[in-house]
Order: sequence, then C-alpha cells, then structure tokens
Amino acid sequence: MNVHGTVAEGFEPVRDAFARNFTSLGERGAAVAVYRDGRKVVDLWGGTRDVDDASSTEPWRRGTAQVVRSATKGVAAAVPLLLHRRGELDLDAPVGEYWPEFKAHGKERVLVRHVLNHRAGLPVLDRPLTPEEALDPRRGPAAVAAQAPVWEPGTDHGYHALTYGWLLDELVRRVSGGRGAGQWIADEIAGPLGLDLWVGLPAAEEAAGRAGRVGCLDDPEPSGSGNGPRLRPKRAVTEAYENPGSLTRRAFAAITPFPDQNDPEYRAAALPAANGIATADGLARFYAALIGEVDGVTRDVRLFDRATMELARAEESAGPDRILVVGTRFGLGYMLHGSASPFLGPGSFGHPGRGGSLGFADPETGIALGYVTNGFRKTVTADPRAQALVRAVRASLDRDPS
Repeated sequence: MNVHGTVAEGFEPVRDAFARNFTSLGERGAAVAVYRDGRKVVDLWGGTRDVDDASSTEPWRRGTAQVVRSATKGVAAAVPLLLHRRGELDLDAPVGEYWPEFKAHGKERVLVRHVLNHRAGLPVLDRPLTPEEALDPRRGPAAVAAQAPVWEPGTDHGYHALTYGWLLDELVRRVSGGRGAGQWIADEIAGPLGLDLWVGLPAAEEAAGRAGRVGCLDDPEPSGSGNGPRLRPKRAVTEAYENPGSLTRRAFAAITPFPDQNDPEYRAAALPAANGIATADGLARFYAALIGEVDGVTRDVRLFDRATMELARAEESAGPDRILVVGTRFGLGYMLHGSASPFLGPGSFGHPGRGGSLGFADPETGIALGYVTNGFRKTVTADPRAQALVRAVRASLDRDPS
C-alpha cells in the first residue's frame, strides 16, 4: 500500500497507523491531516478515490473530498456560536422567539441551547420525510416545527441524528435574513480560510469530480491478537438499532429511505447534520481555526475567541443517551471526549461521522485532526481506523519533549 504525503519529524507513528489501516482494517481510500498550533504536521492520503473502484484505476489524490456524514455537525455548530458572539443569537432564548411556527405542540420552552446540546426532545419525526422532501430546505424545518417532543425539552438528552440539521439551519435562516447554514459556512468560514469543505457542494466542484464515491464496507475479521477493534456492541445497543419502534431506529430513519449519498442532487443540498463534503485538510484546518490562528486567504484567521471556545466545550449533556444507548457527552454542538467517542484528551471537542470520519480539536496540545474515508463501517461514534490515528497522534506527542 502506497501512502502519499508528508509528516513532520516526530509524527511518524501517524504514518505507520495510517498504513496499517489499509493492511489490517480494510481501509479502501482515506486521508488524514493534523495541525499543531496552526501548522500542518501531517498530510497523508492513500488508496482509491471511489470505494467501489476495485480495479484501483482512480487513485485518491491530495484534493479528494468525501461525504463526512455527522462530522458535518461540528462544522455547522460554529455558525450559531459565531452568531451568538456577534450578539445576533441568544442561546438562552426560546427557539420560537426567532421561529414562531416552531412553538406548536408544547415547544414554547425549547431553547436555542437545547438544539445544540441535544436536549430539545425532537430526535424523531412521526412521519419520516422522503428523500425528495428532505432535500427541500423548507420541508425538514416544517416537519420539525409540526412535531411534538418525545420527552420534556431540557430534561434529558438524546442524539438528534438528522433533525439537528433542520433545527440549526432554520434558526440560522431566521437570524441571517434567509441565508442558510451551508451558505453561511461558505461565506464566512470556508471562504476566508480557503477550506475544501462544503455543506452543499457547488456545481463547479461536482463537475470537477472533487468528491469520491462513498459506500459501506464489511467489518474486517478480528485478528485474534486482542489488539484489534471491538466489533461487538452491547446487547442493548444492538436491540435498539434492530427494533423499528425504538427511538434509536426512528431517529436515524427520519429520512426514509435514506438518499443515495453519491447522487449529485444529494451532495448539492445543504443538510447540516449529515452531508458535508470535505478533504481531511479542510476538516483539520477548520478545527485548527477554532483554537488558534491559521493562515487564511488574505490574513491569519481565528474563528473562535477564547470565550466562545470554552462555551463550545463546556459540558451541557452527559450520561445515558436516549438515542445512542451509551453514555455520551455534549457541549454546544460538539461531542466531548469520553468513552463513546474518545478524542485526544479531556478538553478535546469535535464530532465523528457515522461509520468513519472524524474532526476534533484539543486546545491543551494545540492539535486539530481531520480524517475522511470513502468506506463506512457499522460504527457510530468511535471508528477503529480513526481511533488508531488518534492513538498515534498521542504517541507522537508523548515522544516529543517539547
């Protein structure tokens, strides 16, 4: 397996782990980038651009981008937090103050904060949307506005797998005069930083073939060494995903059937919970700009000031998750380091994508990481390939006397 790219001195363990993902964990095509204190120290890619390219005729290149699924949520979460910093969005105001139609069915007390910390009680839709409806920017928010909460808002937390995107997007539209989260990200985050990152892939990028084809992969056979990934979830988790009436199944089935993620119409739509498209560098660079300055297109850029960064990673929800059925921790829009989704350390914050991708920042070490893949596993929050890379970054820092 040929691994392309570079690593700075001391970060060789990341190259080794990335290569082992191909030889031992069935990786088909992927990339990883790591920044430290705003400087890129890892930039690696390998394999094929398309997951179903068995003949390997089209290699993964430096600028190959992929759908990152729920890693999109971490990017989208920056928008309301930046609007809050500007004084345009009050995190403790009722959502209905900005979006009057949302108040229906006892949702008057749902706060903006509850949208970001997964405490709104709205992870499911009684009538799932069709793919065509889901791609219409008006239908998803209308469906959530008409939905009754499944628990008292603010009293418990559960992962809003798909509804998170419609809630966030409509709030941004109401505050920004009709500009949705995807356009906001393009104008004020990706543009100034020069990121290869989109929530709504532009037609020119689609025509240029920037995004590879993604798909699901079978889990690799256990190695028998005891060092391989844990592939057997707890019985309660398995039952929750298998039971059509469970909140878990219903949350992930809010769009039924789920759209073809390689369809240009799907990639062109803006679903801030699920369909961001990014390179590994775009994802890592975004997180680097949340915790420090990064060289931008015309000037150095830092997205979060210290107060906003602390707001993002302050624990808002913790404990058994009513959707994921494991213990999760959330700040405002970001997953926090924990057993369900281990990052680099206790102060890390970010977001995984179901089945593979990962982006996070660790302010204490100055590390920001982005990992993208074209092969999705059955994992939800802690993919073994991403975790191998996180461990390798940790090992590199442990070796560095500075």
